[in-house]
Amino acid sequence: MKTVILTGLIGSGKSAVSALLMERGIPVYDSDSRTKQLYTRRPALVRRLESALGTPIRTAGGKLDRARLASVIFSSATAREAVESIVYPAVLQDFLRWRDKQDGASFVVLESAVILSKPVFDGVGDVVVLVSASAEVRLRRVMARDGADEAQVRSRMAAQEIPMDRVHVVLENDGSPESLSAAVERVFFDKNAYICKFMKD
Repeated sequence: MKTVILTGLIGSGKSAVSALLMERGIPVYDSDSRTKQLYTRRPALVRRLESALGTPIRTAGGKLDRARLASVIFSSATAREAVESIVYPAVLQDFLRWRDKQDGASFVVLESAVILSKPVFDGVGDVVVLVSASAEVRLRRVMARDGADEAQVRSRMAAQEIPMDRVHVVLENDGSPESLSAAVERVFFDKNAYICKFMKD
């Protein structure tokens, strides 16, 4: 089964595109939410992280302390690399198992903001769709969504980068929900769309 990678910078609207695809019956793997589920379903994963980091990252109740983990990751590049070396292979295996269960789907979608910059995922996708919006639009969206101030959001935006040489299709999302819906229709379902042609090959 072929896989479409759906990616984009913060505030671009990946989740909105995913929602529209799911409305059309396309299976979408949301890597962020699935990763959170892995932390809950697989306590051994959290224990491995604690062992690699050399510090507790669980609450008194035994659950992952996400704030503590984020603090450790952002304070040290070495810690971030250690976490990624454990978590990303687990996410990849989870995705492959999930994909194998999607019987009857014409294709599946893997949504991730970071996948193109993580070598462990190389070779997973057949087509890469980038959801794109201007920096100012993304800034306004994230500030409204997260209640964050402008400096915080710009700092997060500056830390992201998309390798454009790996992108096959750009889906513009600067406008209204209606224009986004039309763009999704053109990119994914129009008989002359790149993806439709590719899936027939």
